[in-house]
Amino acid sequence: MSLLVVGLSHRSAPVSVLERASLSTGAQLKLLQDTVAAEPAAEAAVLATCNRIELYADVDKFHAGVAELSTLLAQHSGVGLEELTPYLYVHYEDRAVHHLFSVACGLDSMVVGEGQILGQIKDSLARAQDLHTAGRLLNDLFQQALRVGKRAHSETGIDRAGQSLVTFGLEQLSAGAEVQQWARGKRALVIGAGSMSSLAAATLARAGVAEIVVANRTFERAERLAEILSEGDDTDVLARAVPMDSVPGELTRADVAVSCTGATGLVLTADAVVASVEGRTGAPAVEDAAVADTAVRETDVREAGETPLPGAGSAADENCPLDLSSVPSGFSVMGEAAVAGMDAATLEQHGAWAAGGTAVDRTRETGRSGPEADSELIGALAATATRVGRIPERRRPEPVVEVPRPEPVLFLLDLAMPRDVDAAVHRLAGVRLVDIESLADASADAPMAADVDMVRRIVADEVAAFGAAQRAAHITPTVVALRSMAADVVAGEIARLEGRLPGLDDKHRAEITQTVKRVVDKLLHAPTVRVKQLAAEPGGAGYADALRTLFDLDQETVASVSRAENSTTEKNRGPA
Repeated sequence: MSLLVVGLSHRSAPVSVLERASLSTGAQLKLLQDTVAAEPAAEAAVLATCNRIELYADVDKFHAGVAELSTLLAQHSGVGLEELTPYLYVHYEDRAVHHLFSVACGLDSMVVGEGQILGQIKDSLARAQDLHTAGRLLNDLFQQALRVGKRAHSETGIDRAGQSLVTFGLEQLSAGAEVQQWARGKRALVIGAGSMSSLAAATLARAGVAEIVVANRTFERAERLAEILSEGDDTDVLARAVPMDSVPGELTRADVAVSCTGATGLVLTADAVVASVEGRTGAPAVEDAAVADTAVRETDVREAGETPLPGAGSAADENCPLDLSSVPSGFSVMGEAAVAGMDAATLEQHGAWAAGGTAVDRTRETGRSGPEADSELIGALAATATRVGRIPERRRPEPVVEVPRPEPVLFLLDLAMPRDVDAAVHRLAGVRLVDIESLADASADAPMAADVDMVRRIVADEVAAFGAAQRAAHITPTVVALRSMAADVVAGEIARLEGRLPGLDDKHRAEITQTVKRVVDKLLHAPTVRVKQLAAEPGGAGYADALRTLFDLDQETVASVSRAENSTTEKNRGPA
């Protein structure tokens, strides 16, 4: 059996696809059950967060496993397989281990170094254990991933390379200002009471907000979170809980709102946000002027059936006979101002090009040149202008005067996937919305800390150690079966000795038995220790087969030992 992971994340798929492919808790449980019921998979675990969906499995066939896991992800996410496939990635064996360890350390997170992923990995393991879909391999893998992640955070400064998604989101909301200074005295609304919402509430409380209102569909959970916030030793924030139907009213009072629910539809529509802003300011909430003006211009062009005219230097000017470098800045390359002072031949070429025709060389066509030819060309151009009107002037776009956006009166942080807040809110003046998509854009160029290299070395070392341990564990049942066979041989020989020497007393019988056992143990010690060492090295999987062949071990005996070990391990295993 071999480890396989198939998934998609913010690195491989756009937010719109991740949003549609998100899995509810119920869908995750059904996916786990269907995966282990499928033929290629013996174990399964799902890691589903706001920016990744990954299915881990222990499979006996690579290609069949990839096909089956991809199909199951598509079925349970509701996104068609053909649409989903371009965004899927596949990792196998050591690469799959390396991927999960990197995820656990925060190297693959949207914000490098964030530590919340450790809790999500722990939850994924617990879910698979509860459904009994995690066997020896995935239990070992996920528990080791948790240890690697903790080691990375304790031994390096990876935390300095980035912040939690919540902290990073608040930094984006504050637009570069110190978060604590920006948040101090504000009223906050937190929608949802899950792990991300709880983290957001605690972060806001530590940042110094004056009040936190928690809204949740299950009111008891909202009350519990508000109680924890009120009782915190490191804050003196006023916290209270409200039912979800109170959100519109509370949004009118709030300065900042954070939403992270498991809802499949929008929690805050654009109309609801408009109403809250108007209720707060008493003035109509309108779209941002610059955005609205751009949208109107584009609509006008589409309705007129016209294509916006290119400015100087655009691709449409490539065949223009004019020397564009000589055209004064700010003037049209197709109107009177640009062509003033040109000779008649160039004027005709320019006129033909502007009308969509082909520039012609009249001199070559007529064989004439000089003032007489120029006079004819000027007359022809004048007649054309009289008949069709003057050549339309295509001016360079005027410099856009950027209208300053009014200071926001409401700050929204949407950490949900799929989104809780209507994306149209981005266009509203007086509102600043930061969501998963804008966080992805903002973090794309985030600088990497030097500690990231240290974490990568830790991951590489831990991957090698995990592989060695798994390969060594793979041969253990064979070694146990060998020693069991040797014990049976010793027992048989002692029984045969008693038949030949029926008068042997207990003292001598015990001494002979112990001597024979010591001989067998000494003969097996060096080979079994050495074969474990060899099996732990890359390419050492074949040593178990060699051992079974050399000593003619029964395959079913080895398998029964392996099953017994797995059963014992399962009883003693729990989340790290």
